[in-house]
Amino acid sequence: MGRKAGALYINPKKFGAVAKPCMVEMVAFLNCLALNKQEDGKCVRQKDLLVMCTQTQKGKPKNAAKTINYHLQRLGRDKFL
Repeated sequence: MGRKAGALYINPKKFGAVAKPCMVEMVAFLNCLALNKQEDGKCVRQKDLLVMCTQTQKGKPKNAAKTINYHLQRLGRDKFL
C-alpha cells in the first residue's frame, strides 16, 4: 500500500503525521468564516492569530534532512551514478 518510485516503495501514511504548524489557527479562521458567511470583519481575532503564527514560522528554517524529497534525491543520486 505505497507508491512506487523506481524500486523504492514509499508509505504515504507514515508522513501524514508530520507536524503542521498553524493548522489549528487556520481551521479556527476558516470555521469563523463559514459561520459568519464569509464576512472577514467578524473574524479579526482569528485572522490576527493566524497571521501571527505564520510570521513566527517564517523565520524557522526547514530541516531538509527530514523531508521525503531529500531522501529520494539522495537515494536517486546513489542509484544512478
